[in-house]
Amino acid sequence: MSIISLRMNEGEEKLIKEYAKVNNVSISELFRSAVLEKIENDIDLDLYHQAMKEYEVDPGDVSFDEMAKELDLPQ
Repeated sequence: MSIISLRMNEGEEKLIKEYAKVNNVSISELFRSAVLEKIENDIDLDLYHQAMKEYEVDPGDVSFDEMAKELDLPQ
């Protein structure tokens, strides 16, 4: 396991420690989960933008009836 160090002022450190304490998590877990969530959000946003570009090129609208037929659902 590796260690990453951060520099922050005393106010930020106090805020982070209090937040971790109130939420009953370690500072390591707080940072780990926050960073991973940020990465996931950025990936999701990139996928959204890519999907919207594809949609603008070819909207490919499908009616409810067409979708039900494609999925073999009773109509």
